[in-house]
Amino acid sequence: MTAASQAPTRRRDRGPDAPASGPPAPPTRRSRPGPSRLAGLWPYLLVAPTLAGTAYLLLYPLVRSIVISFQHFRTGELIRGGAEFVGLENYLEVLGGAEFWAVVRRTLVWTAVNVVLIMVIATAVALMIARLGRRMRLAVLGGLVLTWATPVLAATTIFQWLFQSRLGVVNWLLTGLGFESFRDYTWFADGTSTFAILVALVVWQSVPFAALTLYAGLTTIPAELYEAARIDGATGRQVFATVTFPILRPLFGLVTSLEVIWVFKCFAQIWAISRGGPGEATTTLPVHAFQVAQSLHKYDLGSAISTLTVLILVALLVTHLRRMLRQEGEQS
Repeated sequence: MTAASQAPTRRRDRGPDAPASGPPAPPTRRSRPGPSRLAGLWPYLLVAPTLAGTAYLLLYPLVRSIVISFQHFRTGELIRGGAEFVGLENYLEVLGGAEFWAVVRRTLVWTAVNVVLIMVIATAVALMIARLGRRMRLAVLGGLVLTWATPVLAATTIFQWLFQSRLGVVNWLLTGLGFESFRDYTWFADGTSTFAILVALVVWQSVPFAALTLYAGLTTIPAELYEAARIDGATGRQVFATVTFPILRPLFGLVTSLEVIWVFKCFAQIWAISRGGPGEATTTLPVHAFQVAQSLHKYDLGSAISTLTVLILVALLVTHLRRMLRQEGEQS
């Protein structure tokens, strides 16, 4: 027999304790939770406190308000507890009253007027900033940032002083220009003038955010597109309609949605200046819900109005977003 035929026989004759030929196998290591696994969990651990705080401060009050809207919850239940579920009675009572629908119409008008003025003025301001020189641009941007950073109650106090009947700057200026009818004129005694003052306040506070956002979008449009449009003889309005707006359409839709939310739920300015008056001329849905819950101590009806307010706002936003997506689909 040859050496090649005898090799397998010698391997079979080795006992179980005989050392194996070739290099030894590397020792096996047990898997332990190393730094890589902890690194994967670390981002979730960092955001966990924020999520917990958000759930407690936002989600719990929302759920609690919805639960109260299905209960009979007045002052007695607030003190001793034991509120009973009454189903849809609170919603039927709210929806069956003419006052609620009057407030809904007023809220929609309030939202439409403010959002239209905000978007028109913010667009004009953004286009103006894009045409300014470096120094003037920085000055305007700084003024917008300071206006945006002004606290809500501080701005409200300033507007109250501006339109004060005897010491207000507006009456002093109009009287100095020869309008004697505005001497000691009481702006906040008339519903229309109070509504207009609140619109001016909200627009003044909201334009900076919208203008800065739109200006940031303008900086992303290539200059070659504007040059090509001007070579073709397009006017400024045509350039905006054919170049600027189509490119920034999603941004315009996003800013409009945010302004709708901001204006629709506006409460602090209205309550601080007029408390919904005079004669309910400035009572919107958030103010109406607060009046019913806190002034009349009908917490169940106030919760029902708050829930309906959220549903109406969601319906408006969904309609707006669906229309925006449909327009984007038609263009693509």
